[in-house]
Amino acid sequence: QVQLVESGGGSVQAGGSLRLSCVASGNTYLRSCMAWFRQAPGKEREGVAAISTGGGSAYYTDSVKGRFAISRDNAKNTVYLQMNSLKPEDSAMYYCASKYWGPYGGSDCSPIAFAKRSEYNYWGQGTQVTVSS
Repeated sequence: QVQLVESGGGSVQAGGSLRLSCVASGNTYLRSCMAWFRQAPGKEREGVAAISTGGGSAYYTDSVKGRFAISRDNAKNTVYLQMNSLKPEDSAMYYCASKYWGPYGGSDCSPIAFAKRSEYNYWGQGTQVTVSS
């Protein structure tokens, strides 16, 4: 069983920065694509960024390219999301997600589908990010 615990959310003014962390338990982390999603009130959950198992490839949705950076520390079972130049429209609950479909299930990130909810089968409880103008 995989458990994901997010932290690092908070309130910040526009233009500010936050770094989110997600600690994963269980023995599948190293074989899992890891991702960050967000969901604002009344909106669909959207994929923000994903990182491959080894950390060599990262993928971003267009609205955060150049401002957000995803990384992972495999020695600490932790994935990060560094968020810079924050905007009010970045306000949302941010969720960590893990993709592991078994040893033959293709658990690394898909460059095409990385932002789809259905790609991921483990989710954290979320951490709130609020950006004021």
